[in-house]
Amino acid sequence: MCGIAGFLNRTAASPLTEEMLRNMTTCLAHRGPDADGFYFDGQIGLGHRRLSILDLSSAANQPMFSHNERYVTIFNGEVYNFQEIRDQLGLRTRTTSDTEVILEAFVQLGPNFVQLLNGMYAIAIYDKQTGQLDVFRDRLGKKPIYYYLDGATFAFASELKSVVNLAPIRRRLTVDKEAVNQFLYLGYIPRPRSIYNEIKKMDSGAHIRVTATEFTESRYWKLEEKIAPQVLSDETEAKRQLHDLVRTSVQYRMISDVPFGTFLSGGIDSSLVTAMAQSVSTTPVKTFSIGFDSAKHNESSFAAAVAQHLGTDHHSFTVTEREARESMAELATIYDEPYADSSAVPTLMVSRLARQHVTMALSGDGGDELFHGYGMYTWANRLAKSSVNLLRHPARLVMQQMSNRYKRVADLLNYPAQERLRSHIFSQEQYLFSEREIAKLLKPGLSSLPTLPEHWPAPRTLTPAEQQAIFDMQYYLQDDLLVKVDRASMRYSLETRGPLLDYRIAEFALNLDPALKVKDGVSKYLLKQVLYDYVPAHIFDRPKWGFSIPLGTWLKKDLHYLIDEYLKPQVLEQIGFVRPEVVKELVRRFEAGEDHLYNRVWLLIVLHQWAIMHNL
Repeated sequence: MCGIAGFLNRTAASPLTEEMLRNMTTCLAHRGPDADGFYFDGQIGLGHRRLSILDLSSAANQPMFSHNERYVTIFNGEVYNFQEIRDQLGLRTRTTSDTEVILEAFVQLGPNFVQLLNGMYAIAIYDKQTGQLDVFRDRLGKKPIYYYLDGATFAFASELKSVVNLAPIRRRLTVDKEAVNQFLYLGYIPRPRSIYNEIKKMDSGAHIRVTATEFTESRYWKLEEKIAPQVLSDETEAKRQLHDLVRTSVQYRMISDVPFGTFLSGGIDSSLVTAMAQSVSTTPVKTFSIGFDSAKHNESSFAAAVAQHLGTDHHSFTVTEREARESMAELATIYDEPYADSSAVPTLMVSRLARQHVTMALSGDGGDELFHGYGMYTWANRLAKSSVNLLRHPARLVMQQMSNRYKRVADLLNYPAQERLRSHIFSQEQYLFSEREIAKLLKPGLSSLPTLPEHWPAPRTLTPAEQQAIFDMQYYLQDDLLVKVDRASMRYSLETRGPLLDYRIAEFALNLDPALKVKDGVSKYLLKQVLYDYVPAHIFDRPKWGFSIPLGTWLKKDLHYLIDEYLKPQVLEQIGFVRPEVVKELVRRFEAGEDHLYNRVWLLIVLHQWAIMHNL
């Protein structure tokens, strides 16, 4: 895993220089501390920061040139089946790196080569003969690409900060007010938007081709197009297929020339990944977990129980709340735009601690979205019932007068339209602002919530839970969770691989009978059946907690200064996004005991902290 940056000067008037290329690449030094490399010919600039995982020799450094010297590439990520592709195409390689195989496959097959790849990747390939630049992003959006386009310039990078570093571009940037609205609604900014109107996020499963005169973006893989007319309902066969898929996926992701381990929270997903890794390893796998000194948020004992059963080389770290709070100061600079997922804090900390022992780690990301592990899928089924829809308004009025728990349910029942039901369920399950709340909160000119596609045609009738899960896979997984892991782990130059997000497993899960995802009230049923062949079920007999911090409590105590600093009337007026009187009332209610409002308060802090840092 690495960092890439580059640009194409589309006209002679484009002002981007080799020095600018080096500066924007330096912004990504944390993603690749082992080597840097540059290619600049006046028209194209390609920069690379390398984190060496495969073929540690300098021969595998980038930019890398094709054997025929016509093409040059930079690449971020890993292609796990590169050895199979090499053999299939009969390639004679000079290195043992996946980069060389990727480039020579492109030379032989053209853009269709991407269909062969199994991995996480952001790839840029430049044709020196035609001046054509091709950029590819992996199917599920694990590796990021931000880009800027105008008539004179195309610029791209692994992180937003790298593109913003280009002074000629930075001077033109304006805040996307619709992105501000989406952030308050979702807690992150979904692609293709970024916080800036002029910079976009490349779509997943996409191919961009750009020349001096043309720009096209097409999709070579779409999640929704992988939905089959029939589901797999035979439990025995489904379990066999899932077991084999997870096993081969883990084996792929264990290919490495550096030490590796797994993140082990003690939950279902990370435990399954760890169990599979240990089952095919000849030595104890290194495992890493963290716990807070606050017992309510400490799952390290459960992780230790799994590790002991599997016989891993386990490393457990207990961190103080003070250490966790201090790491929150890094979030604004790591994520570059407003980003409110506070679970980034423990992700940062476990990445930092794991990096002391390994260079690569496996994670359990994706299990909840693929196999229905979230409570919001239950709500999706409930809210689809005609009886609930008929009674939701009177029920909501009653619940608004009850405890915080019921006020949250009242918020869920208060959806504006079926067209936005998926995003509404997500927003309220995450304790964020509803569409109606945002309309009252934002100043005039900022209150229009942009349309986000929430429904996709399918060859079979999908259950409400399936539709909600597809929404999460399209947005929450890709634009929040994978962003969180990528930035947090790469902050410490740690590569993170997610075996459950192998596209083959994603396609399998899309077409698994929902009755095998949730059975007799047991969520992630089939995934658990595979796991229980390796680890006893009783170890997991506890409520689902998630990777969280006690943010609500902190905001009332040690982090209250953030409210005082960023939500005071002077700051709110200066930035000009929200109505100060509405924020004042929100803070009053939160401090008076409406604890469920904590994430709304946090959203506003994050937004205004970002604005102040960027001198808005």
